[in-house]
Amino acid sequence: MSKKVLLTALQYIIFLGLGIAIIIYMSNQLSDEDKDSMMAAIKGVRLWLLIPIFLVGFLSHYFRAVRWKLLLEEVDVKASTTNTVFSVMIGYIGNLVIPRAGEVAKCTVLARYEKVPADKMIGTIVAERAFDVVCLILITVSAFVLQADIIGNYAGQLFGEMSSDAKGVLTSIYFQILVVVFAVGLIAFFLLLKRIKHTKVGQFFTGLGDGVKSIFKLKKRGKFLLYTALIWASYWFLVYMGFWSMSQLEHLSGLCALVVLIFGSIGMIATQGGIGAYPLLVGQILSSYGIAQAYGLAFGWVSWTVQTGVVVIFGVISIILLPIYNNRKKADA
Repeated sequence: MSKKVLLTALQYIIFLGLGIAIIIYMSNQLSDEDKDSMMAAIKGVRLWLLIPIFLVGFLSHYFRAVRWKLLLEEVDVKASTTNTVFSVMIGYIGNLVIPRAGEVAKCTVLARYEKVPADKMIGTIVAERAFDVVCLILITVSAFVLQADIIGNYAGQLFGEMSSDAKGVLTSIYFQILVVVFAVGLIAFFLLLKRIKHTKVGQFFTGLGDGVKSIFKLKKRGKFLLYTALIWASYWFLVYMGFWSMSQLEHLSGLCALVVLIFGSIGMIATQGGIGAYPLLVGQILSSYGIAQAYGLAFGWVSWTVQTGVVVIFGVISIILLPIYNNRKKADA
């Protein structure tokens, strides 16, 4: 077994194992009454709302595909929209199986059916991911500013139990400390980057920076930014519409949905496919909005299941339709 295969297998085991450990932890933390309440909340979901949620979920992936197509055009890869969408969906399936395998899978699939070299696409993947990281950071900072009191409360809970009199003051201090630490860390990072720019780590971050800068040199950067906005708006709307599907959460605001989106995104990164981590983080942040733990976890599991279901269903459809579409296209040529 090669070193690369061994490392991939180890990464998969660690990420999946962490997710399973979180599920066991959550189960042990819930009382029998909480578990009954969680299951009752899940059973009470307004199923008819899942249809538009599924459609918005697919649209988020469609916007990502057409945005990637714009980047491909910059490296002279003229791919059809249909093949690009199929490839992106198959890539998401790959990510569910093996961490980060989806990026390789979607390039390989598109290269095969569009008859172009896969290595020409690697730079577009780096640019796309780098820009998404920047977007997530900007959205996170915005949410921290707009919902400082809520996130401050959550930070206070993480630091331990506090008396009700001191809690408001301390959570405010925690938030201020968090902002200062973030700013200092950012400055330190850029100073360190200058010293390590010739190392592999430095070259990695330099490549990410170059990827972001390349976005603003696009011929169709306006469209690229529009699709980016639509992607993140779709992610946000998925969460907000999800609130409407549960009577216990339907009163929550769009700003709450923004905060949940951020914590959910972290959960998706933390474990394989977000299993365990997504419901846990979503449930915990919802508790800061006065939502009972059982209902917060119920929403986390429903939201994770729907998002994973979108990937699996449309991914499998893409695997089936991709060769059919291309064989028909070849016959018509």
